[in-house]
Amino acid sequence: MSQPNGISRAETVVRRIDRFQQRHTVLGLPFAVVQKFGNDQAGGKATIIAFYGLFAVFPLLLLFSTILGFVLGSHPDLEQQMINSALADFPILGTQLRSSTHPLRGNGVALVLGILGALYGAQGLGQAAQNAMNTVWNVPFKDWPGFVGRRVRGLTILVLLGVGILVSTTLIGLASRFGPLSGTWATAAGAVVNFAVFMVSFTVLTSKTVRVRDVAVGAVIATVFWEILQRIGDWFVRYTLAHTTDVYGFFAIVLGLLSWLYLGARLTLLAAEINVVLRYRLWPRSLTQPPFTPQDKTAMTMLAKMEERRPEETVEVAFSAEADRQPLDAPTPPPRPDPAERSDPNSPSAPADTD
Repeated sequence: MSQPNGISRAETVVRRIDRFQQRHTVLGLPFAVVQKFGNDQAGGKATIIAFYGLFAVFPLLLLFSTILGFVLGSHPDLEQQMINSALADFPILGTQLRSSTHPLRGNGVALVLGILGALYGAQGLGQAAQNAMNTVWNVPFKDWPGFVGRRVRGLTILVLLGVGILVSTTLIGLASRFGPLSGTWATAAGAVVNFAVFMVSFTVLTSKTVRVRDVAVGAVIATVFWEILQRIGDWFVRYTLAHTTDVYGFFAIVLGLLSWLYLGARLTLLAAEINVVLRYRLWPRSLTQPPFTPQDKTAMTMLAKMEERRPEETVEVAFSAEADRQPLDAPTPPPRPDPAERSDPNSPSAPADTD
């Protein structure tokens, strides 16, 4: 059923809700973040990051198990400690640790494959993360780093992540000295390390020059996301993998790890989108268009300018008058003629006298 202004009742309700969210920041800001996330196709970028993350993790697991096999072969006491640790509950790896007929031993070919696979996956992960972050900030393609620059930035992030994991693990290990406060200390220490990693990552991964205050809010939110994800991962390993057979445990590792990586990448990019929306004040955005809000036009312009691929190329953006049309506003009726003018014989519109 159509309204007097020519739009349906359902569309009228949606547009009124749209007006309401635009007037209230508590609704308009989250909607603007979600809309920009969709405009940038960040979900697809998260899928690529998760793929390369999985490609990097499994060679690292192969490398870890190979090195562990070399070390345990000459240290039976350490092997017994591993058997009594949580590592013994890990599918396949734990079975070989406990096996006396087929114990875990190192292999030179596996070592080489693990190193090469880890390097390839890690480089791919670094490139995917840079591409995603440059897209989130809508950096024009002509300003993206070249071949060498991408590799340097990717290596920087890999070193950063490695140092972050090492520091976090060390702090958690020291937490046992604090007795009843060990859990609180470990959580706080891990959160501080994660926050520092996100602060540097959000700054280094994009070619755009950003200030610390431009990424601080997103780093805090990303830290909260990852603390929650770490708790979910810990629960999954503790209560799911520890009670499965090798076959089902292997599938649980693959599916669980892929889902965990994808969710982590998606939430991290969402936090990065919050930084951009706050930096350029890209809210409120319109739910139904037209009309475009000024922030809609800014966001669309940034997307279009991304397509500049050469320094000699300049993309100009213009919006037609249709972008400002408000369907809820009823069209102004044409002016009705004055009856006095209609009866005036001297008026050009008056009928001619035929007598």
